[in-house]
Amino acid sequence: MRIDNVIRYAIIPLGGLGTRLYPLTLETSKAMIRFLNRPLIEFIILKLVTQGVKEIYLGVSGYVNYRNVYDYLGEGYRISSKYGLPNSFRVRYQPLEDSVGNADSVRIVIEYYDLKDPFIVVQGDTVFDADLADLWRHHVEKEAFMTIVLKELENVEDIKEFGVAIVDPDLRIRGFVEKPKRLEEAPSRSVNTGIYLFSEEFTSFIRSPEILEMRKRGEMDFGRDIIPKLIREGKRVYGYTKIRYWFDIGSPKRLLEASLYLMRVLDPEELEVTETWNGVKLQGKSARSRALHRDIIERAEKKIIVFEGEVLVGRHVYIGDHAKIRDSVIDNYTIISNGATIEGSIVMDRSFIGKGSVIINSIIGRHVKIGNNVFIEGSVVGDDARIGDNSRIIKSKIWPHKELDPGVVIENMVFK
Repeated sequence: MRIDNVIRYAIIPLGGLGTRLYPLTLETSKAMIRFLNRPLIEFIILKLVTQGVKEIYLGVSGYVNYRNVYDYLGEGYRISSKYGLPNSFRVRYQPLEDSVGNADSVRIVIEYYDLKDPFIVVQGDTVFDADLADLWRHHVEKEAFMTIVLKELENVEDIKEFGVAIVDPDLRIRGFVEKPKRLEEAPSRSVNTGIYLFSEEFTSFIRSPEILEMRKRGEMDFGRDIIPKLIREGKRVYGYTKIRYWFDIGSPKRLLEASLYLMRVLDPEELEVTETWNGVKLQGKSARSRALHRDIIERAEKKIIVFEGEVLVGRHVYIGDHAKIRDSVIDNYTIISNGATIEGSIVMDRSFIGKGSVIINSIIGRHVKIGNNVFIEGSVVGDDARIGDNSRIIKSKIWPHKELDPGVVIENMVFK
């Protein structure tokens, strides 16, 4: 391997139905979930192409995944234009062939496009920040067949949700303990992020007859099947731990946690923020957005609107008098009526929050209409739902397009 090489190719598997994110992904690819007021896939692609990746291969599987992602990204020119990037990267797609796991999706892409160079794999429900040049140097220095980006976690409950690495002092990986039930069973605090760097030899390995036999048995998951096989065969599998942040956005809880954390720590430029005021970060460059910014700030200065903590406000958002917003993300074209309260929550684009309504630790999907004096806590409301006046929704999930009559009380339920 040449030390001066760069990572030019990336494969992003997008298979699966995203069931853990239901109801947000019932009609939307998880890659297209709204994240900090943009599609999630946009964050992933920007992180790659701004560090030299030239070809993005999307391992799309299923109609929803393909339709949503292709209609938004096309071949990548839209993102190039939006961010003023050179038209030097391209988005390509998995052909219409069913995959039986994330490794199989990678195999299909490698075979179809005849890839023979090193490449990186990033899961489609991941946000991360790592120096790819440093990752490549580490990979070359270790003469690795595969390098797995590891993230050290402190929270015991989080560690239980991932594969935990058995790792030597020199970062060679000897195995994983999958989802240990107790912390004592975890060999370390370093978990598998699902970000993998492969040497060119892997392109032959994944197309070998032995792997094709594994495919017939449905054994094509990286964590469960491919990585253990590589380790058993003595392949040089190493870990890499220099990662600024990483989030697996595989559930509403993790989506909310990642959004609120990165809203606080990312630079205004990364968040596309054009104006700030006392922890309030406002997006939008148009004359209309600027006018709304000025109006919001003027009323906040007079305490007519109350902001607490960190708040991200999207483009063309209207906030009524006596509204209170704390530690939340408000997406584009949302209307928040007089006296509404939003705390620790995400309200996605084009939603309407009625007068006096309260939303706490919840996610409100796209184009949702919430009536007056509604109370929602610890819940997820799917796209285009309608919630009647004076309703109460606690620790529940509301499926897209559902309508709740006024005064309905739902607790610990899934309303389909």
